[in-house]
Amino acid sequence: MPKPGSKTSIRKALISAVMLVTALCLSLSISISTYLDVKEQKQLLIEKLGILAEIVAFNAQITLIFDDRKTEDKRLQSFSNIELVKNIHIYAIDDITNKPVFFTSYNASKTPPVPLKVNNIDELLTPKISGDYIELIKPVVYEGKTEGYVYIRGGLERLNRYIKRKILVDICLTIFVLVLVLFVARGIQKRIATPIEALSLLLQDVSKNHNYSARADKNNIEEINILANNLNLMLARTQNQIERHKADKLEIKQLNQSLEEKVNQRTIALREANQELLNTLERMHQYQNQIVENEKMASLGQMVAGVAHEVNTPIGLGVTGSTLLRDKLSDIKMAFENKALTSKQLERFINDGIENLDLIYRNLNRAAELISAFKKVAVSQDLELSTNIQIENLLRDVVTSMRAELTLKRADVSIDCPDKYVFNSKSGSLHQIFEQLISNSLIHAFGDSESHDHHISIQIEPSEHEVQFIYADNGSGVPNSIRKRIFDPFVTTRRGEGGSGLGMHLVYNLVTQALNGSIYLDEHTEKGSRFVITLPLKEVL
Repeated sequence: MPKPGSKTSIRKALISAVMLVTALCLSLSISISTYLDVKEQKQLLIEKLGILAEIVAFNAQITLIFDDRKTEDKRLQSFSNIELVKNIHIYAIDDITNKPVFFTSYNASKTPPVPLKVNNIDELLTPKISGDYIELIKPVVYEGKTEGYVYIRGGLERLNRYIKRKILVDICLTIFVLVLVLFVARGIQKRIATPIEALSLLLQDVSKNHNYSARADKNNIEEINILANNLNLMLARTQNQIERHKADKLEIKQLNQSLEEKVNQRTIALREANQELLNTLERMHQYQNQIVENEKMASLGQMVAGVAHEVNTPIGLGVTGSTLLRDKLSDIKMAFENKALTSKQLERFINDGIENLDLIYRNLNRAAELISAFKKVAVSQDLELSTNIQIENLLRDVVTSMRAELTLKRADVSIDCPDKYVFNSKSGSLHQIFEQLISNSLIHAFGDSESHDHHISIQIEPSEHEVQFIYADNGSGVPNSIRKRIFDPFVTTRRGEGGSGLGMHLVYNLVTQALNGSIYLDEHTEKGSRFVITLPLKEVL
């Protein structure tokens, strides 16, 4: 397997794979064949040596009985022409000790004698191969009685020569087969690699010159032909897509021109509304200095954009509705002056007029609500005087005033506060802060949930110089996309559904400006939302 980053080619990979597989198959085949052949030759030599030993044992029956060593020696000399036989020992059974003793022996030319094997008779009754020799012993039996033993030792020189010749022949055969396979593999790889190189050149041309009209030629190799067909199909689809894209761009350009004309027409209709909006924006600039003093009010541009978006839409719809109503009124006037006014035309004008007036009323009322909410956010709370407040009673009053909304959402509120804890602060601001927080949980945290386990907890933790209010709910939590901007004006997840995005901004202004405290969203809460409000404590009673 090539290392990461190394380069190879189909030609090299194909030839290498074919040569490797062929070499492995040849090596395995020749190895198994040689092993089996050598094993068979060894077995034949053992059988041949066993037959010679049986012949010697048969001929030695009489000589052992009559103790005729000279006759046996002459007979053993006849084995000098047999290359396989190297040493022969004949042992006789002693009549007194009943043990085998040396009788006579034979040693081939240039072969040294071997020690007596009278102590290894039982071991060598089974042929034994050691080094370059085969050894075995056969008993000399006459009329059921063992008269002695024949030890014969044969050499493996002939077998070794046979093995060397076979290995040489196998090597030559392997080289011949590998050379033949190399030529065949080169022919195959040329047949396969050439069409692939043609496809590669085609792709380079398409990539470099964007010539998507080019097509791959057909090939007689089925797999490459399938690849070429798929490539042609891809190029055809790409070409069609590019043509459609050009047509779409042209259509978009025409639509943009048409849209610009419509925008110009709408601009004239919204000019008066924009003038009123500019007046509103001028009033909003009066609160700029207060907004700049705290950390979250650094994004004045976002506030202006939010106001423009929220207020401009209903005012624009109101202007559009009034324009349509004026046009229809002109049509009715013309029909009336021409005495062509029909009852159906008048009825349709009345119905359309009511719908347009409703549209104008709803949108102007929405704009007024937005401006009122923004004024509420910006109104200074410095006019309210600080008083001693029993915080638990204040919180319970807030919960009681919102009991209907809590019951509708099936939510409960728990208050954890030291017994009869009193501190000096502005009750109106605190009441408004917690009322807004609870309302925010009911609308956003529990708004789309059908669970009955809605819970809000308010925990008060006083210390020597400050008091902390920990407000938490088990709702859906604040989305990650707005966590960093939760206190900015006009940041909401329910735009277009009645949400203005000014609630948490109002809470922030009340905490930081009216009460000189701080508030932050705990972003490490796993479930729901958790706000921590810290107020300075100047006087504790």
